[in-house]
Amino acid sequence: MTTVSVRVPGSTSNCGAGFDTLGMALQLYNTVTLRRQENAGQEPATERDERASEMVADVVSRFEEVTGQKVPGFRFHIDGDVPPARGLGSSVTVSAGVLAGINHWAGQPLTTKAMVSLITAIEGHPDNAAAGVLGGFCVARFGAMPADFVDVVKVEIPDSLRFVVVSPVMEVTTKASRGVLSRQINHLDAVRSVNSAVCLTAAFATGDYEKLRNVVSDFLHEPYRLPAIKGAAQAIAAGVEAGALTGWLSGSGSSVLGVATELMANSIGVAMQQAFSRVDVASDVRILRADNNGLTVVID
Repeated sequence: MTTVSVRVPGSTSNCGAGFDTLGMALQLYNTVTLRRQENAGQEPATERDERASEMVADVVSRFEEVTGQKVPGFRFHIDGDVPPARGLGSSVTVSAGVLAGINHWAGQPLTTKAMVSLITAIEGHPDNAAAGVLGGFCVARFGAMPADFVDVVKVEIPDSLRFVVVSPVMEVTTKASRGVLSRQINHLDAVRSVNSAVCLTAAFATGDYEKLRNVVSDFLHEPYRLPAIKGAAQAIAAGVEAGALTGWLSGSGSSVLGVATELMANSIGVAMQQAFSRVDVASDVRILRADNNGLTVVID
């Protein structure tokens, strides 16, 4: 087996106030292809891959450390539709794709849960990691720090829901966006954020989606990140006004997202995109379903 390809879904994380905890896989994918090249290092195939080469080397190093198995040399190529630095889990599609590929070559010494744990250690938080590997709506539990993955609860999401993702033409790196966060949170704001995250989780877990209406009330990260993304707060508000059940900043941005019924999805996407247009920001609209399968390994 000299070639292996892994398709990994993109994801939206935080889902409002579920900071570093909640993530949902979406039907938007990247495919990572690995081709063995003995007696060589992990060589990128394109300029896009070159930007991911440091992450790939980290994945290989951690895999060898955890499993005690030596990874053969290989070239890798990334292809797909998950845009980088838009809050849609692009980095996880790369790390999970490479990890699943070399794990397959090694005879699968790592379980899916162990893969989530390793990717969480790389990412520093488990929200996108769990969703990208497992699919569905994931509630991840961590230990002393967000990088210390403990466990996850996965909830499957039906095709009846649509996730309207609007991405302005600007990149936001997670590292940079964390730099704007406050080190202290008012106690009442923390309580209101916990209340919102728990109610949103309960709505997805029970399938009572009407309970999602206006449920997002976050004071942990959105108040600090949204001002840096021109038009983002207005786009979320426009989506809700147009009929979205709720909406949030996807990950650290720049994408924003509205949860919708199939009937309302198109009009919500138009309203959100128009909100960006009114402040002279170009954006792309994607109307997606949730992905409940997670990553998939394909052998050539």
